[in-house]
Amino acid sequence: MPAKSRSKNKDNARRAKKKTSLLITEGVEYVDWKDVNLLRRFMSDRSKVRARRVTGNNAQQQADVAKAIKNAREMALLPYVTRITQQRGGRGDRGDRGDRGDRGDRGDRGDRGDRGDRGDRGDRPGRGREDRGPRDERRDDGVEPGAEVTVPEGADLDGGEE
Repeated sequence: MPAKSRSKNKDNARRAKKKTSLLITEGVEYVDWKDVNLLRRFMSDRSKVRARRVTGNNAQQQADVAKAIKNAREMALLPYVTRITQQRGGRGDRGDRGDRGDRGDRGDRGDRGDRGDRGDRGDRPGRGREDRGPRDERRDDGVEPGAEVTVPEGADLDGGEE
């Protein structure tokens, strides 16, 4: 039986051109951690280090850039994280249901009830004192709760520290 020949991926045309590194195009020989303007170009808007496939760096360049970014962060020249706040405006024309729209009748809820009859947490059966099993009653030293413990006279209770 002849071996199957692998067909070329049809999407290769889209990825045919390899991205050239910014370090090569600008002729940077040494990635300096003090060069904040250069390092910012290898970071996303949320201050994450961009991937090699995005920047076009080779493995050595990416390692150098990552190390320089980490050093610059440590020296407080670059942020570890940049939070982006979104403007949360009015509801617009969505009505009072937000973007969920009208869900309509949700149908029969079966044995789950109406969800309006939950009450507070105290009325459900739970793990109260009366629901604990025999294992829960024991302490880790094997003495039953409420049992009388006798301590011999002159016993060192504080572990020998003076």
